[in-house]
Amino acid sequence: MRGGLSKTLALVGAAGLLAVSACGNSDNSSGGDSSANKDVTVFTWWADGGEKAGLDGLVSVFGTECKDYKFVNSAVAGGAGANAKQVLANDLQAGKPPSTFQAHAGAELKDYINAGQVDDVSQLYKDYGLDKAFPQNLIDNLTVDGKIYSIPANIHRANVVWTNPTVLKKANIDATKAPANVDAWIADLTKLKAAGVAAPLGLSKGFAQEMLVETTLLAELGPDKFKGLWDGKTDWAGADVTAALNKYKTLLSFSNADREAIDWSDSLGYVNAGKAGYTLMGDWVAAQQLANKVPETAYTYWPAPGTGDSFQFLADSFTLPTNGADPDGAKCWLKVVGSAEGQKAFNTKKGSIPARSDADPADYPKYQQTAMADWKKDTIVPSCAHGAACTAGQNNDILSALSQFSGSQDVAKLQAALGTAMKTS
Repeated sequence: MRGGLSKTLALVGAAGLLAVSACGNSDNSSGGDSSANKDVTVFTWWADGGEKAGLDGLVSVFGTECKDYKFVNSAVAGGAGANAKQVLANDLQAGKPPSTFQAHAGAELKDYINAGQVDDVSQLYKDYGLDKAFPQNLIDNLTVDGKIYSIPANIHRANVVWTNPTVLKKANIDATKAPANVDAWIADLTKLKAAGVAAPLGLSKGFAQEMLVETTLLAELGPDKFKGLWDGKTDWAGADVTAALNKYKTLLSFSNADREAIDWSDSLGYVNAGKAGYTLMGDWVAAQQLANKVPETAYTYWPAPGTGDSFQFLADSFTLPTNGADPDGAKCWLKVVGSAEGQKAFNTKKGSIPARSDADPADYPKYQQTAMADWKKDTIVPSCAHGAACTAGQNNDILSALSQFSGSQDVAKLQAALGTAMKTS
């Protein structure tokens, strides 16, 4: 998915997944005459479902607030953003940046920063009042070496478990209550397997496994030591990390055998179809359930066991590329992204919550209301799987180690590989 900028570019050449340039993938879906309005090419991986609906919401506000510009859709679908990032790396390397591009806020941006491919937007925070509208703990998590390089459109929560109450009832498990810790969850998974559920825990490939190992580490280490894994203050070789990884290994034993062959929406489908009792996935599931017309009575959700007081965040954000096309138009897009109107139009469709502190919970569906309340009271911790805690290169190495572990089940080898990954730039 990510691999350090030079590594990512090497992967692009090797994979050859998409020959067409992202900037040539235009869908002029906004109104206006291109001869009169300047194009603003917006690069994302939001091509369908709740993501595309959220993007359409932003585009609608952009059309009202930025009448001198025309939105040009440069979305690249597939791979949970991996395909898009490969195409983007090619375009940036070729000196053909879009007007603005989507990226996960936080450490993931370091690859672009170190390559001189994105500009500092700290002044825009002051110009647009975002330094007051965004909570300070978010601004702190967005800041890289004293500067901010993107404006978030939203906040997602990663550490959420989604359940099928009908399946859990087979083992007399109360779907409304989260197990107190990982050990209690393993006990419930054991009960489900004994009750005839072949794969109690629905799981998919890649970042879904990374999310599961992250929440296991968070539950076992606590938020402070968990954050220390990413800033060097916690030793990856520690006995407490070993114990947590062994519990992750046990969790894997309750998952579906085809986990390396399916995507997160498929593992969610196993839960919805009654083939699994649980899946751990970010709260974009809420939008997916709405899109699939799954009634709220058919599922429950709660923070991953042992992480109830932590909000593991990620943020979809937009950048100001260095030497990008029409920077004034890009800044107008960024202003919309950070605005109250833009965030409402986007997040009510995507299942995420606004980054702004002044949003009205009454404007949002039930799940988002609970997430907005938790965002204000819980300890905020970052996600490496979604770019807030680690660089693209580090994350790519972690994904490789987890894929190997899915087959080998060698905890010592996994632990060493994770430690090595975090020593790379």
